[in-house]
This record gives sequence, C-alpha cells and structure tokens, in this order.
Amino acid sequence: MVQGRPATASAFGWLRGRASLLLVTTLLVVACLVSALAVITASHLTREQYGRLQQLEREQNQLQTEWGQLLLEESAWSSPARIERLAVERLEMRLPDVNEVEVIRP
Repeated sequence: MVQGRPATASAFGWLRGRASLLLVTTLLVVACLVSALAVITASHLTREQYGRLQQLEREQNQLQTEWGQLLLEESAWSSPARIERLAVERLEMRLPDVNEVEVIRP
C-alpha cells in the first residue's frame, strides 16, 4: 500500500483514464458520423426539392403560354366583326332602317 491506498487502485488508475479517453473518442466519432449523415440527408432533400421546383417552374411556363393562347383565342372569338357576321348569317339579323326606328319617350 502506498500512502493509504490499496495496491489495486493505483495499478488500475491508468486503465480508468484510458477508458474515459476511449469513451470520449468513441462519442466524438459517433457524433461526427451522425453529423455527416445529417449533411448527406439535407443535401439529398435539397436536390430533390430543387428538382421539384424546376419541374413546377416548367409547368408554370407551359400554363402561362397556354393562358396567353386562350386569351388570344377568346379575343378572336369575341371580336365585334365576327359577332356581327354570325348575327347576319345564322340569326338573319340586320341593322334597322331609319324609318323602322321608333323613339320611346318616358
């Protein structure tokens, strides 16, 4: 016994220090691995979302083009000249003569 300690305590003191060092090192390695996996997962999700964003932007551009074409088509179908032509051809409508116009006063 050295200074009141049992001989076994001083003999295994270095082992306790190494065990705690090994534990800390193991925990740090595990933390690094977990952090690396988190970075990989975040990068993967970011790439997936960016791909989805590009797909949605392409779809938006296609829909915007289609909307413009529909507006042009609507303006062509509702032009006053076309409406007048259809009224004359299909409905046999015509502008009244001056003699056929009656003014109604209140």
